[in-house]
Amino acid sequence: MRIVDFRIVRFQFARDRVIGDSQVRIAHAHVATLELITDTGLVGLGFCASLFNPLPSQAEIERIFRAEIWPGLEGQEPAGLVHRVRRPRGGNIRGASLPFGEGVDQALWDLTAKEVKMPLWKLLGGTKSRVKAYASGLDYHLSDEDFCALFEHAASVGYKSFKIKVGHPDIERDLHRLELLVKTVGKPEAIMIDANEGWSPQQTVRNMNKIKDAGFDILWIEDPCLRYDFEGLKMIRQGCPFTLVNSGEYFDAHGKRQLIEARGTDMINVHGFVSEVMRIGWLAAEHGIPVSLGNSFLEIGVNMAIALPEVEWLEYSFQNFDHLVEQPFEIRDGWIHAHDRPGHGLVLAESARSDWAVPDVMANDDLPAGPVNTRLPH
Repeated sequence: MRIVDFRIVRFQFARDRVIGDSQVRIAHAHVATLELITDTGLVGLGFCASLFNPLPSQAEIERIFRAEIWPGLEGQEPAGLVHRVRRPRGGNIRGASLPFGEGVDQALWDLTAKEVKMPLWKLLGGTKSRVKAYASGLDYHLSDEDFCALFEHAASVGYKSFKIKVGHPDIERDLHRLELLVKTVGKPEAIMIDANEGWSPQQTVRNMNKIKDAGFDILWIEDPCLRYDFEGLKMIRQGCPFTLVNSGEYFDAHGKRQLIEARGTDMINVHGFVSEVMRIGWLAAEHGIPVSLGNSFLEIGVNMAIALPEVEWLEYSFQNFDHLVEQPFEIRDGWIHAHDRPGHGLVLAESARSDWAVPDVMANDDLPAGPVNTRLPH
């Protein structure tokens, strides 16, 4: 089975709510889907996303892909590529002009699993078919009313654990949000908070003690200070023995390895790059460090979460992306369930291709209303 062709579809749409944290605010989604096609007719799907700015036109995306990425894929066997170890040096240590890496990796693993007729999570060694999910609001910019409505709905559909954004210049605002959360959902199984590097190490220790003294039991504080401040992270671990530090989100595999080896975190945060997540998962197991699966596009990370024994949690954030695929992953009673069909489980919906594709760049203000999020009340 060899790769003989590719298809790219460009999407640009409004989110159904403003998401973000103490550092960023995001109101639109910018995505391209990549389909790799084999000589046997199999199709592997991957997602290439730009968080802050629109991707160039579809024609330009295709031109850059053909020039930079396609020569390394054309005529190749997917199973050989997913396990290939490279030896980059000098100017070859660089990213592509556009964020193709994760999408290519996903599409190759999708094809590899389809070739052997196995769900990806089984191919990766998984023996269970679900993983515990927590409801993550990406809620920093929501009003109190919208904040409560989001988490009230999450609790009503079975979520028992919740993560909110903190890192406001006034700690009283963070305490207020925690109070609202508990009043809204009752006593949760677990509460996580995410400062997105909004605090210094000293601030983190002070603030976490204030949160503890206010009666809140926090399972983990995520990315409390600058990612490369390993000494600061270790100081937080020592100064806050009543909670866990969860870090690593902003690092590539190299940075995550350095963080683990520096003992700068109690948990390592990984995302949607299949090969990278598995490698970091193996390393984390060597060090006895739990792994948490952060947001991955359309929860594709459930495949790795199930396969890695060190993973205890997967993040779900109620983003309005489900219209892009034929059948999103099922989330029920606080658990996310993997598909049992070959591949990673996601197939580009023909309705998305026909109704939601935006081949040319549009001004965000000219976009129509965003797709409806069927997992939220309306």
